[in-house]
Amino acid sequence: MSEYILEMRNISKSFAGVHALKDVTIRCRPGQVYGLVGENGAGKSTLMKILAGAYLADAGEIIYKGERREQMSAGEIIDSGISIIYQELALVPQLSVAENIFLGREPQRALGILDLKSLHERAAKLTERLGISMDTRTPVSELTVAQRQLVEIAKALSQNADLIVMDEPSAILAGSELDQLFRIIESLVEHGVTIIYISHRLDEVFRIADEVTVLKDGELVDTRPIEQLDRPMLVELMVGRPLDEIFPQTEHEQGDLVLIAENISTDTILENASLELYAGEILGIAGMVGSGRTELARALFGADPLTSGTISLAGAKGDSWNNPAQAIESGLALVPEDRKSHGLFTSLSVRVNLTLPILSRLTRFGILQSQAEDEIVEEAKDRLSIVMASADQEAQYLSGGNQQKVVLAKWLETNPAVVILDEPTRGVDVGAKFEIYKLMRQLNDRGIAIVMISSELPEVIGMSDRILVMNDGRIVGEVPQVEATEAGIIELATMADAVANAS
Repeated sequence: MSEYILEMRNISKSFAGVHALKDVTIRCRPGQVYGLVGENGAGKSTLMKILAGAYLADAGEIIYKGERREQMSAGEIIDSGISIIYQELALVPQLSVAENIFLGREPQRALGILDLKSLHERAAKLTERLGISMDTRTPVSELTVAQRQLVEIAKALSQNADLIVMDEPSAILAGSELDQLFRIIESLVEHGVTIIYISHRLDEVFRIADEVTVLKDGELVDTRPIEQLDRPMLVELMVGRPLDEIFPQTEHEQGDLVLIAENISTDTILENASLELYAGEILGIAGMVGSGRTELARALFGADPLTSGTISLAGAKGDSWNNPAQAIESGLALVPEDRKSHGLFTSLSVRVNLTLPILSRLTRFGILQSQAEDEIVEEAKDRLSIVMASADQEAQYLSGGNQQKVVLAKWLETNPAVVILDEPTRGVDVGAKFEIYKLMRQLNDRGIAIVMISSELPEVIGMSDRILVMNDGRIVGEVPQVEATEAGIIELATMADAVANAS
């Protein structure tokens, strides 16, 4: 019998004559964690979709549990013991936790009647095995994103999976939630389950993976045991060049005070938050998922109306703007957490997305000046190194990193004094991350102030001049960059006493 639970041998796949995968081979032993890494467009998702049966390979073969597998349906894939947890969670919000876990496989009594008691008992055993404290009757719509991720894992376990693929499982997790995910993975591995872990967060790969496979431009670069790698080596394998600094630095001094928020609250979780922002600085906002970071960004941008408190530009008369249009006019820009839903019109072209906020500048007598529009698009493309087929390419067909650059470019055309970045590098590969970091430093050099919200603590510490820590809708501490540690930030972000002290 083969020592491998899975072999994907010499897999190739092309779309319209363009190679997405070329002669890629991976092998996985039972009860181990395999990191699968590479820049956006490297071929990771295509390879996993071939494993899932969503795509048919042009060449190569799949050997699973010692048997050659032909194209199988989704049901046959599940029955064989393979479960894939995609980055976009596949849950039905209106159904309960238990109903989602056993969807399509519900226990039944005589005459096909649903056995609700058995359904919830079986679901409770699974959540208990995962160490999840959760009422299985709760509708998924009432769960946090982190809890929904755990429901997906419970669903995979209910299918008696021997091989689980996790595609960016930590993209929306931080702190204790991330630790819980890793404890679950360790428990699965102890029970002989094999994990393929796809992530842009290299620190996590080093934390849990036994081996790492690197793909680049659809080809296999290398597979190595984790102990034979360090972070600089892995980055160089992924991007094809060394990155001298993960977090680029510049020499700049703190400028004048540009923005003041005093005791602002909204109808959301946000309560009595105060901050000051200075020209040319990066103010990091840290905290657990659900701590109020995004709500703070929305309040600063006028997207969520204030119930109390004020926001003002330094030296300006009057106070808070009441909506995003007024905020933009005052010199603010927001790059939202969910770029696809809130930052882009994905079915429209790059050209339209880039120039939408400044159409009034590009029109004369109601007629769009196409030459001026072309110049702006070309300038943005060069300045931010946006890779696109043409200005008329739909935004949905760009990589995640290039989509983020388009959102950034769009707002930079408004000449903002303050840029709010909510998870600026989420779902972005390591090479594109470095380019975004360099752009942030360039904005600092121009005197633009940045508020950066991130779940990645190394990113917060590496890029911020000051760090505000949030807990339960309140700002519970400020940490200078030179004194910041991951342990210290997590302690502030998770201490119940910190909220009381902030009152």
